[in-house]
Amino acid sequence: MNLKHWFEKGQTPHEYIDGMEAHKDNLQNIYQSFSVPESEKENLKQLASKNLNVIVLTEDWCGDAMVNLPVLLRIAEAADMDVRTLNRDENLELMDQYLTNGTSRAIPIFIFVDSDFNEQAVWGPRAPVVQQLVDEEKAKLPPRDHETFPEAQKEMIGRLTAQYTGSEAIWHEVFQSIKTTLMNQVQK
Repeated sequence: MNLKHWFEKGQTPHEYIDGMEAHKDNLQNIYQSFSVPESEKENLKQLASKNLNVIVLTEDWCGDAMVNLPVLLRIAEAADMDVRTLNRDENLELMDQYLTNGTSRAIPIFIFVDSDFNEQAVWGPRAPVVQQLVDEEKAKLPPRDHETFPEAQKEMIGRLTAQYTGSEAIWHEVFQSIKTTLMNQVQK
């Protein structure tokens, strides 16, 4: 798989955000509100020497991308990483190489590559704490074939979106999860 091709095909974060429709304001609000903790900036500066780039598989309707992408962008700024985004549904050939649990096209997926575009680390679609929150919410839903499922699912998505956009604790969990993945896989 030629990851350089995919990186070069991608949009800059600015281009992606400009074209967003579904979660643009929420993403921008999280980006403006979140900053890398001072105590972590030195760790991320050390990553700059690795000359990493990031390929992001995303869609603007995705609530997980809405909360994870702005955190990634702050990490990328601190670690001097170049980021490119690809819409999942237009790039299934790449997406299908990064399925969650081998079956799901869950997003976002962050593919960290070195200057030669060799994969160094992969993160996504959720931080473990966020996955637990989602699992707990899904457990409350009626069966998919139940007449109340569509409305219950809509309400669940509303609750999750409110938590994603309003909880600094979630943003910091996402940050710690991405940072830990980078430190464990790239710093080897």
